[in-house]
Amino acid sequence: MATTILYGDEKLAMVTERVTLAKTLTASDSGKVMTLAATTGKTLTLPAPLAGFNLRIYVGALFATTNYVISAPTAVIQGGAIVNSVFVPAENENRINLVATADTVGDYINIISDGVNYYVDGIGTLAGSITFTVV
Repeated sequence: MATTILYGDEKLAMVTERVTLAKTLTASDSGKVMTLAATTGKTLTLPAPLAGFNLRIYVGALFATTNYVISAPTAVIQGGAIVNSVFVPAENENRINLVATADTVGDYINIISDGVNYYVDGIGTLAGSITFTVV
């Protein structure tokens, strides 16, 4: 994990983390840049919405057979992503799926919370690379 360096109130470096195992996120993960680095997908579980919680998640390694899933405890994911130049909306969803058969290194999702919902945006290169579902 990288170190955050502060100069006055200005952040010069972001905290980064390589993700290779399933993980339940907590408030202490807010502000991180996570790189998905396992060759098989895992599940990242978001905490209940926390005001100010924010996270950026990148695909750092192609995952062969299993999707990466970012899961919220309830259907509070709003926003969407540009996927293969087409906007894919998310409205009252609880899962973000980074799809194994369509992933590209560099695809990403940003997640921000106001304490009620998670608002997302991102970019997926190939059609079907990022989907949103409610389960």
